Amino acid sequence: MAPQDQTRKAAAEKCVSGDSSIAVRLLAWYDAHHRDLPWRVTPSAFSRGTKPDPYRVWLSEVMLQQTTVEAVKAYFRTFVEKWPTVEALAAEPAEDVMKAWAGLGYYSRARNLKACADLVAQRGGRFPDTEAGLKELPGIGAYTAAAIAAIAFDRPAAVVDGNVERVISRLYSVETPLSEAKPEIRALVEKLVPRARPGDFAQAMMDLGATICTPRRPRCMLCPLREDCSAILSGDPERFPVRLPKGDKPLRRGAAFVAQRDDGAILLRKRPDKGLLGGMTEVPTTAWTARADGATTADAAPISADWRRAGRIGHVFTHFALELDVFHAHIRGDAPNGHFWSLAHEIPGEALPTVMKKVIEAAIPGATKKQAPLRPR
Repeated sequence: MAPQDQTRKAAAEKCVSGDSSIAVRLLAWYDAHHRDLPWRVTPSAFSRGTKPDPYRVWLSEVMLQQTTVEAVKAYFRTFVEKWPTVEALAAEPAEDVMKAWAGLGYYSRARNLKACADLVAQRGGRFPDTEAGLKELPGIGAYTAAAIAAIAFDRPAAVVDGNVERVISRLYSVETPLSEAKPEIRALVEKLVPRARPGDFAQAMMDLGATICTPRRPRCMLCPLREDCSAILSGDPERFPVRLPKGDKPLRRGAAFVAQRDDGAILLRKRPDKGLLGGMTEVPTTAWTARADGATTADAAPISADWRRAGRIGHVFTHFALELDVFHAHIRGDAPNGHFWSLAHEIPGEALPTVMKKVIEAAIPGATKKQAPLRPR
């Protein structure tokens, strides 16, 4: 038997036999090296009796879906300052929640966030404390339910995100391509979850993947699990997780029109609640979609004006890339049906997705940036 196969077999036997040495070493590493995150109860605080707030755990986990920790920190702080409880979030108009979410992406999460807050508030403000109960709430799938159950309620749930998939794939040299290996990886995690501190174990696995077992140049010599990792023995830990070749994303094209009033106001409209960027705010555009191009010339503008080309912007969505030709014009009069004027100082606070901020910035540099208040002399 090859050396790496022997290591993998030994690690698997530890896992199956219930040997908790992996969990014990990982938790000891987490106690010393955990990340300080605004939504997290640290191990020392937890040991002193401070319990995680299910609201904050839920909010952070929804925000972290398909987004980085660094991108989420500022949004999380803004949300908990404005809405410190789930009841406060439920009482807020959906439009204001979408505005606070603008720029974080994947906007169906914001709609589900509000729907979930409404439902939990109606039920007395208490989140279910089991995976099954949590999965019944809007926007909470298998991963998020497991994370909330483990972190907020100390349930022995198998929490598997991208970081955990990478750690487990390397620990056991999982040769199955990641797109097909998820059930296998989850089963391995389930056998590792300790009865004591399952929430800290889940966060430790995620921290290990984020700081040590990184996609490129993992710091294996600092890893608390290096003695059990068969990928280290193979000499090529970066080979895991195994991935199938990616196909190129289709490129869609369209045009966007930034209409500006003499006082600096910009013409906006709200997108339909369902579908791509649902419920967000945009400038008028042509009818591009994820599956079809829209018109790309000024002739397609919904309003007659002296449109002048202001450049082209690119944006990448999950399943396709988009290029928009941007046109700018000064117009007067009332907003057309289904549109509204947003004053210059209101633009930074509108529910504009990143792609629309790029469009407006191409036409009017600095228009989407919040201006610092003037200091008295």
